[in-house]
Amino acid sequence: MSIGEGEYIALIGPNGCGKTTLIKHFNALFVPAEGDVLVDGMNTKDAAAVREIRCSVGMVFQNPDNQIIGMSVEEDVAFGPGNLGIPSREIQERVEASLATVGMTDYAKRPPHTLSGGEKRLVSIAGVLAMNPRYIALDEPTASLDPSSRMRVLDIMRKMNRDGISIIHITHDMNEIVHADRVMVMDRGVISLNEVPQEVFKRIDYLKTLGLHIPQVTELLLQLRQMGWDVSTNVLTIEEACSEISSSAGGFPKVISTGRVKKRVGENV
Repeated sequence: MSIGEGEYIALIGPNGCGKTTLIKHFNALFVPAEGDVLVDGMNTKDAAAVREIRCSVGMVFQNPDNQIIGMSVEEDVAFGPGNLGIPSREIQERVEASLATVGMTDYAKRPPHTLSGGEKRLVSIAGVLAMNPRYIALDEPTASLDPSSRMRVLDIMRKMNRDGISIIHITHDMNEIVHADRVMVMDRGVISLNEVPQEVFKRIDYLKTLGLHIPQVTELLLQLRQMGWDVSTNVLTIEEACSEISSSAGGFPKVISTGRVKKRVGENV
């Protein structure tokens, strides 16, 4: 398998299938006993290339407490570039830019242990950003977060991707990966599917054998199709689902978005 520059890759699969093990090979935390892992042409088995590989590939671990070591937020974000021997002035610039990107500028002087789980996750992302990586692998970055913090983290990940950073996103939440360029499905250590989201979610029976789910809107359209509605199941978002249902039904009355559900005027749907 390969990941191109600027891609957004979602990596899914059941617990224990090898997702975390795989991404730890990307920056030479693990080295393969067989085969090779190449990062921009550099082999992770080459000890002389490890430093540059780890500058290119950033890692955001599932538990931010395993990654945050500074006595303050800004000290923690500065740790990575500091170990690269970068001049102090540039380190300060990187810290300020990284904290601004994740919206944590006002927390620069705060001790990390006083932060919420979502805020710690943002600090760990800022620490990786300060290394100026080309690729970032994130291991379930929204796990155990409240809905607001989850959306904030996802928005920042999409922003990083728009800025040209390749994202490798491990998740169990199928609704988080609808905007991915490709979805890789792992099954017992093997990449069993590697397609755009729409193609992956057509393999419903296979995904269910792995204990995985499909986005709720896709499930809804599938059920409607089984009931005889002439709708496409090639949808991933609420907006696409509403448009598809409206077209099939010959047009709905004005649709109002409450932010959580869609309602027809004067009537629940």
